[in-house]
Amino acid sequence: MSAYDDADQHVNSEPTQLDDDPIRVLDEDGNVLPNAAVPDLSDEELLAMYEDIALARRFDQRAISLQRQGRIATYAPMTGQEGAQVATSYALDDQDWLFPTYREHAAKYVHGMSLESLLKPLRGIREGYAIPDDVNVMPEYIPIATQLPQAMGMAWGQQLQGQTDSAVLCHFGDGATSEGDFHEGLNFAGVFDVPAVFVCNNNQWAISVPRDRQTASETIAQKAAAYGLEGVRVDGLDPLAMYAVTRDALAKAKNPTGDERRPTLIEAVQYRYGAHTTADDPSVYREEDEADAWRQKDPLDRLRNYLSAEGILDEAVDAEIDDRVDAQIDDALATVEAVETDPERIFEHVYEEMPERLREQRDELLALRDKYGDDAFSEVLE
Repeated sequence: MSAYDDADQHVNSEPTQLDDDPIRVLDEDGNVLPNAAVPDLSDEELLAMYEDIALARRFDQRAISLQRQGRIATYAPMTGQEGAQVATSYALDDQDWLFPTYREHAAKYVHGMSLESLLKPLRGIREGYAIPDDVNVMPEYIPIATQLPQAMGMAWGQQLQGQTDSAVLCHFGDGATSEGDFHEGLNFAGVFDVPAVFVCNNNQWAISVPRDRQTASETIAQKAAAYGLEGVRVDGLDPLAMYAVTRDALAKAKNPTGDERRPTLIEAVQYRYGAHTTADDPSVYREEDEADAWRQKDPLDRLRNYLSAEGILDEAVDAEIDDRVDAQIDDALATVEAVETDPERIFEHVYEEMPERLREQRDELLALRDKYGDDAFSEVLE
């Protein structure tokens, strides 16, 4: 069923997209816009989506603090983008595949990854990169845009194998549209009509490069026309609009009818409130007033206001959600920080066969450990 079909009491009529205006369901205050359609989600599903966005927001705040304390490594914040991440993953079925970037923490969590698995790699525990067999999430990519042709390849492979009940959803940033892999991935996707949905998280900045220096195109969504894809521009700070558009795109990818094209390019118009990573200082290249203006469209506030107006959320339930969110993060952090590891493991899996120079470094490290003991050795590392 289309996410825009009249299906429950929340639905009005199908929204329209005027020119290049992003599709929206909620206005900045969380009110349903005239002629907009709230997607076919139960009260319980809407409340769960809100809780996952709240969890993502709190996780992000805690992760930044942990990095500043030296308890995790460099971290890519997602505040401002967590609404789109949660909503797009809610649109996925279990058998669908997710190709994330290094910023899609919430998207990975909603599609089956645990909070512990998000924290482990940041703590230097390589097992955190291992994806459980029953979770269809690919490991995150650090090189920009390399996941686009790979996502296309998986979708094409599914098509060649005759699979019709699964699709691939691939996240990337606006900076990735300047890479050759973007062109190659979308070009092949269009030529072979692969069952894929490409979500460009247009957060206005590729580190310090603004969107208008990435492309002369008025929008990123319009680039889809060059590849024979459908392009859709959505308010990425509106979780309900993101869910509805993504759900429709995935349905089109799995079950095309008539002459409809299977792949879709979604441009999620949003903003990165904070730094590109915790190694970045956004005050060097942009004005704080710019971020403040986007915060008026905050996805968490908009969904909270909508759910409150509908009688789905009240202060007591919101307080319970806050307590559960804090407890989940505390438990995950305690579990991860209790993991013991051996410094010798940093030498493993760098080369197929350890070269002599690396063996000498390892032996020197072990000699120091034998001389000073584990406790003293830990103090030296700190």
